[in-house]
This record gives sequence, C-alpha cells and structure tokens, in this order.
Amino acid sequence: MENADVRTAIPGPKSSAIRAREEEHLAPGLQGFALMAGIVVEHARGSTVTDVDGNTFIDIIGGIGVNGLGHSHPKFVRALQAQAEKASVGSFTSEARVDLLHLLAKNRPGRDVHRTQLYSSGAEAVESALRLAKCHTGKTEFVSFWGGFHGKTMGALSLMGSDFKDGLGPMVPGSHIVPYANCYRCPVKLSYPACGMACIELARRQAKMAAAGKVAAFIVEPMQGTAGNVIPPKEFLPAVKEVAKEMGALLIADEMITGFGRTGKFWGTQHSGVEADIVTLGKQFGGGYPVSAVMSSDEITSAKPWANPSGSSSSYGGNPLASAAAAAAIRIIEEERLVDNSRRAGEYFLGRLKPFLERYPFIGDVRGAGLFLGIEMVKDKKTREPLSKPVTQRIFNECLKRGLLTMSYAASFRIQPALTIDEGTIDNAVAILSEVYDLIEKEGICKR
Repeated sequence: MENADVRTAIPGPKSSAIRAREEEHLAPGLQGFALMAGIVVEHARGSTVTDVDGNTFIDIIGGIGVNGLGHSHPKFVRALQAQAEKASVGSFTSEARVDLLHLLAKNRPGRDVHRTQLYSSGAEAVESALRLAKCHTGKTEFVSFWGGFHGKTMGALSLMGSDFKDGLGPMVPGSHIVPYANCYRCPVKLSYPACGMACIELARRQAKMAAAGKVAAFIVEPMQGTAGNVIPPKEFLPAVKEVAKEMGALLIADEMITGFGRTGKFWGTQHSGVEADIVTLGKQFGGGYPVSAVMSSDEITSAKPWANPSGSSSSYGGNPLASAAAAAAIRIIEEERLVDNSRRAGEYFLGRLKPFLERYPFIGDVRGAGLFLGIEMVKDKKTREPLSKPVTQRIFNECLKRGLLTMSYAASFRIQPALTIDEGTIDNAVAILSEVYDLIEKEGICKR
C-alpha cells in the first residue's frame, strides 16, 4: 500500500524555483497537467511520485498510459543498466532485439500478426501503419472515428476525431472521420442496446458517401483513450471490421493505450475477438522507455516500397537499449501476472467508484475495463452537459493539494494507474477523491 504525504504548499519553494529556471528556455506546449501541477520530480517508485520539496503523491495518471510497470520497477532498471553498458544505439541486429521480437510473436495480437517494425513514438508508428496500408492495398484514403486520437504528426492529426486540430489545417486529403460507439454520448441520441448499433450504419453510410472508393484502411482504438476512456459495446469492433471488408479496406487497431494488459486482457481487441490486419503499439509497451511498433502479417509487410531496405526504418527504432527496455517490460508483465492484476485491481477500483453515481449529482457515468477507467463529470445528469473547465481545474488542484495526481482537469476524467497498483493504494486514492468531491458538492459550484 502506498500513501500520499504532502508537506508544503503545492508547488513547493524548490519546485517553483526550478520551474522558473526551466521557463527561461522551455518552449510553450508542455502537457497541461504538468504545467498546472508545477512540481519538479525528485524520484518516483511504484504508484508514487516524490517532488524536490519532499511531497509524495499517489499517481493515477500513469504517464497517460505509459507507466504500466510502476515507476522505476527494479527489474526494468537493471535491464536498462545492463544493456546500456553493452550497446545502446544503431540498427544492427542485437540479442535484445531478437528477444523482443520473439516475446511479441509469443503474445501476438492475431494468428498471422507477428512481423514487427520498431519506432520511437506512437505517431511515428501510426504514420508507418498508414504507409503500409497504402502500399499493400494501392489505395490512398483512410477512415477514423469521432473522438479518436492517433498522434500529432500530419497524417495522424488529419485522422483525429476532435477539435484539437483546429487552426492546423489544411488536413491530408482522403481523411474521413465517422461516428464511434460512445454510448454515454451517443452520436445518434439513442440508448444501447435498443439502438441496434445505429452508429455503425451511420458510419458505414458516411464512409461510403465521403470516400472516393479508395479507402486503404479503417484505423480505430479498441477503446478510446483521449476521448475519456470510452468502452464501446462488444459488437462495435466486429462491425467496424465488416464495414472495412465491404470497402476492400484493412483494419488498423491502435493498441497504444489498450495493449499490454491495460484493459484486463493483453490486447484491447481480445474483448471482442477481432483480429486486426495491422496493429500499432506504444506507451506501456516500453515500460517508460520511448519505443513503439507496427505489427502485421507476412503478406501485408511484404508490400513495397514499405518493405524495401530502409523503406520502413527509423534511426532510433529497434536500437539495443529500446529493445532491451521493451523486452524487459513484456517479461515483467508476464512474470508478475500484471494482466491478471489489471483485471482484478480494475474491478476493485471500479467497485469503489460506482457509488459516486448515486452519491454526487455531478457524476454522470463511471466505467472501466481493467485499469482503464473513466468518470464523466457533468453539470446535469439529464442533459449530460460536461462540467465546466474552471470546476474541473478546481477538482484537479484540490486533489493535488491532498497528494493525488489525476487527469480530473477534464470533464471526461481518465484513470490509468500502474498495472502494479494494489487495493490499499486504490483505497487511499479514492479517499482523497471522495474528500474533494464532498467539498465540490458542499460548495455547490458544479452548476457553474
């Protein structure tokens, strides 16, 4: 069990001084929660982060899905130390890379999906997956989904299903965005299951009407992360694959957040039994080290020019240090049965959060699959209007003051702690969140 321990105002004097020095040269655009918190990390272990002022926080942000193993897992640290002493850069074959490729093939996301190319960021892997789909199909268009997030490079940005891309256009031609099965905020204003999955029929019609008959692939998150940890009905992903098949397109599953046990299964697609043609990996795949990948079949990865020498490579991709990190992460997930812990701890966490639905007038929905959890904070349960930004920022700050690092700054509040978290630490996190929600209810500011 891990506890919070707050000893100073947040941020403390040392954090404030160091952050002021950083601001002299740091460009704008850092992640919002880091700017809002203002803390400077001294060390982190498991599910806690300690700043330079000696304040210890329970972390349920988890690097937005990166921190699957917990901070500074000792086996992970030793693996990186050992590899760094031997070799760290370059594209030559290394034992670390061979080890990683075989571990991935052992845990493959589909029967035929075992060929892997390695990269250093999620967006880089997605861009490669898009190029691969073009090379294999000879087509040029793509379909993505409302609420989807696949990265901030230009091709991935063009497929983003939110207003984040406002002001960054024009987008890449041939990018089409259709409804996702977000049942709490249904795109066709119906209720599941009586809806008959009407969103899929709308997506089918929109894709066929908007495209010019050249769709290379549909790209989809099995469960949407940035949109608020949205969990679609089990029928959704099979239906998406069927629509893709109708259009002669591939299915790309973006498993950046949902892969490697986050949802209580090794892959997010396993909840519905769908096997994608191409899979993108990242975040907790590397245990905290920046490494990502594309996986597909022999047939698809043989497509040229993607398959030409240097045709799908990356300067950092598959280097010995990155490979050792990812191999260590997978081995730890296996040895410590973290997929099982994600399922059990996630069920426990969800059980602790469910009473919030009745207890607080501003909690509209609580959902989860494994340690992929979401809370909808609303002004009104009937209209489902999201809680305003000033109120969610107040919730974030009140949690911070009590030693809880959260993504509660958004009305669709995501919870993605380390897969190693235990019930005692969950209890401590929920106790802080309850105290903050009690304060918000008492002050009556949720309608603002």
